[in-house]
Amino acid sequence: MAAETEPTSSAQDTQDTQDLITTPVTAQLLRGHLDLEVTAHGLLPHRLPAAARRQVPDRQLAVAEAQPSGVRVVFRTAATRIELDALPTRRAYRGFPPPADGVYDLLVDGRLTAQATVAGGNLRTVTDLVTQEAELTEGPVGTARFDGLPGRAKDVEIWLPHTEVTELVALRTDAPVEPLPERGRPVWLHHGSSISHGSNAAHPTGTWPAVAAARGGAELVNLGFGGGALLDPFTARTIRDARADLISVKIGINLVNSDAMRLRAFGPAVHGFLDTVREGHPHTPLLVVSPVLCPLHEDTPGPLMPDFTGGSLRFRATGDPAERAAGRLTLTVIRDELARIVGLRAMADPYLHYLDGRELYGEREYAELPLPDGLHPDAAAHRRIGEHFARLAFSPNAPFGRG
Repeated sequence: MAAETEPTSSAQDTQDTQDLITTPVTAQLLRGHLDLEVTAHGLLPHRLPAAARRQVPDRQLAVAEAQPSGVRVVFRTAATRIELDALPTRRAYRGFPPPADGVYDLLVDGRLTAQATVAGGNLRTVTDLVTQEAELTEGPVGTARFDGLPGRAKDVEIWLPHTEVTELVALRTDAPVEPLPERGRPVWLHHGSSISHGSNAAHPTGTWPAVAAARGGAELVNLGFGGGALLDPFTARTIRDARADLISVKIGINLVNSDAMRLRAFGPAVHGFLDTVREGHPHTPLLVVSPVLCPLHEDTPGPLMPDFTGGSLRFRATGDPAERAAGRLTLTVIRDELARIVGLRAMADPYLHYLDGRELYGEREYAELPLPDGLHPDAAAHRRIGEHFARLAFSPNAPFGRG
């Protein structure tokens, strides 16, 4: 795959840039977002609308929703050279090396053709893992460059890095750009936790929802939020009000690892979340997905704590399994309750379906592709989960199938 990354300062490069056509980045050229914020540099895509963002209670979710997992710049052009100026804001942890530059995936007519990165940008260093307090070091705008592309008219998608906030500054090409027309594909809106967000995936089209959307022929809107799948009412209202032909909600792991509620509150919260979604989408296929296998929390409640033993970040569950009898949540408890709730509601809702997350990643996958930090799948496991979801959800007679 052809790829170039950071600009050089040569006179030839300056002249080449001056010869390119600059196209304003507008909502017409973006997909996968729910809101756009005008900043001092350009446009910042958001995955929660402004009304929901005003109710976000913590810094972690505020950062996660602004990381553009599944957001892409899309257009039609005959350009052989494309440049995208952007200002990234990366997240680092004090005492650990800074993260690698995020990857920009360029697709030509649906096929991954090139990748690039943007150096520079801002660095947000987390100083407290519990409160997510952080220090911001500002940096410059950079450029993702793609050269040597085919000179014919083609559909182009630039998928933005899924784990770094990205302000879009300028788009330049050596041929005119026009908006990409709708392709008649169903819009699939998915909500979930950091695994759905794409943590540990190697690049943006390698997250499991992106893999599943490509195989299922769907337009993805990814509302996977690292640490933020907590049955929040503002998220339910966001889904209710968003355009969607297919909806899935993956519920469980964040409720356990944050120790956010007990079983008595969990059931009504699930009902309330689904009730709100159904207010806007009464007949839309709705798939409730329980947690994938995570031995840390199968039978041990949270809260989850970071463990730096050995010099790398891993996680451990700190709850007492004996307290399950008092209503403490585990993944096993949540799967049983979700299956019960969906079964009950499905008697009056034929468009509601349940999927046990262990069918996406279970004992067999864990033996072959274990969780590197005890919590998140690696790049290969993301692909496996996406392939399984596409088969189980998008096949002709499956919940999202067209058969």
